[in-house]
Amino acid sequence: MTQNLTSPKNAKSNSDKASTAANTDTFASLDPRNGEVIAEYPIADEAAVGAAVERARVAARWWEAQGFRGRRDWLLEFKKAVATDATSLASVVSKETGKPFGDAFLEVMLAVEHLDWAAKNAKKVLKPRKVPSGVASFNQAATLEYKPLGVIGVIGPWNYPVYTPMGSIAYSLAAGNAVVFKPSELTPGVAKWLEDKWNSIAPTQPVFQVVTGLGETGSALVRSGVDKVAFTGSGPTARKVMAVCAESLTPLVAECGGKDAMIVAADANIDEAVEFAAFGAFGNAGQTCAGVERIYVEEPVYREFLDKLTATVRRAKPGGDENSTYGPMTLPRQVDIVRNHIEDALKSGGKAVLGGLESVQERIVEPVILTDVPETSAAVCEETFGPTVVVNKVRDLDEAVERANGTNYGLGASIFTRNKKKGRQLAERLRNGMVSVNSVLGFAAIASLPFGGIGESGFGRIHGADGLREFSRPKSVTVAKFSSPLKLMSLERPERDLKISQAMLKFMHGR
Repeated sequence: MTQNLTSPKNAKSNSDKASTAANTDTFASLDPRNGEVIAEYPIADEAAVGAAVERARVAARWWEAQGFRGRRDWLLEFKKAVATDATSLASVVSKETGKPFGDAFLEVMLAVEHLDWAAKNAKKVLKPRKVPSGVASFNQAATLEYKPLGVIGVIGPWNYPVYTPMGSIAYSLAAGNAVVFKPSELTPGVAKWLEDKWNSIAPTQPVFQVVTGLGETGSALVRSGVDKVAFTGSGPTARKVMAVCAESLTPLVAECGGKDAMIVAADANIDEAVEFAAFGAFGNAGQTCAGVERIYVEEPVYREFLDKLTATVRRAKPGGDENSTYGPMTLPRQVDIVRNHIEDALKSGGKAVLGGLESVQERIVEPVILTDVPETSAAVCEETFGPTVVVNKVRDLDEAVERANGTNYGLGASIFTRNKKKGRQLAERLRNGMVSVNSVLGFAAIASLPFGGIGESGFGRIHGADGLREFSRPKSVTVAKFSSPLKLMSLERPERDLKISQAMLKFMHGR
């Protein structure tokens, strides 16, 4: 499933894209609904990537000199250009991923919201500010500044080819950096659309550039001397990226997927929980890092929830047209992962209450609901990334939390209960980066909230103030306002000053 420095969400074998032959300098973007060629794109080699990074480094100096106000104006113009032509971008997303146009348009909307927030809030978050000096250094004026890193290399996924990378692109740009973006080879047209839109407002300033290609292009970008890498993909691939970054001490922010759990309490609004569960598990054909892959339902409402979820999902119509609930699997090879997880769940004693192995077709996977699946099954422990969900019964909420925390992943989760206080308490106990109470993916649409996970789900944050700081470097500055009355920073320290300091330390901190 993995490819050199790309993720399962990025990767592609030669069999997946037969039109890409060895030793050619282009590759094809294919429509996953029918396999037809959409367009051909160049494969950027090491020299081409290096040249892009050098152009970005020159442009970064111009970009930093624009200041917060100048960058805000440019980015809002970029946002306006994207928003006014959003239907065109959504059409490209739909064609390259296979998702329905409505889903693609929603993704563009969310990406625009993040671009808007980053542009408008960068100054507030990153501007120089005074910080307390403390009693011991009362003669010093202390200031904290945030400076751009320089050039950010972004490696994006195919499942949300606008929304996900925009979480790195927009916040990097707002923080004063230039960006070189290597999109998934499955969705190069989306990235080129964004680059063309940037060039339509700033044609002479390559602050935002795209390099297309396969895994080797991603490798070249990581090794190109960028000042930070923002990567979205699998844990195993992130480890490869980290190893390369370690060669030059290049920092990395990594979002590595999840196995997100939903908890349904006995007092939950079951109809509401079912509606969100169906969307979280089967929207985008289940190809959502922070979607719903496991559901733990308290015993008193388990049967009601399962029956209503089954009835709801049974109405889903996967396919390749605009009347479809969701589209085909964007990455053909992912079909095998989905099949293997269903097979493992059934062999382990689980039951399919909707669908089964017969649901897995060449391009489309019909909805599958599994239950009574052991917690050791791959369908529970590993990211499936397809239109399947495991619904297991639990005695109580303590068991639900224990099971939800039972994997190595820690991206997001959701909790459904009428008791909001209880929901917050349960959220505190979950080992992950984000929780929604009485909704699914609520955190993803709120630009002021950081997005990211822990454990196998990665580290670092995009979005919000933390996302802006992720692509900045803090710089501490002190200015002596007057000479200190105590000469402690001296090779000839007076004994009197030392005794006074000893007395001060005891008085201030020894009581």
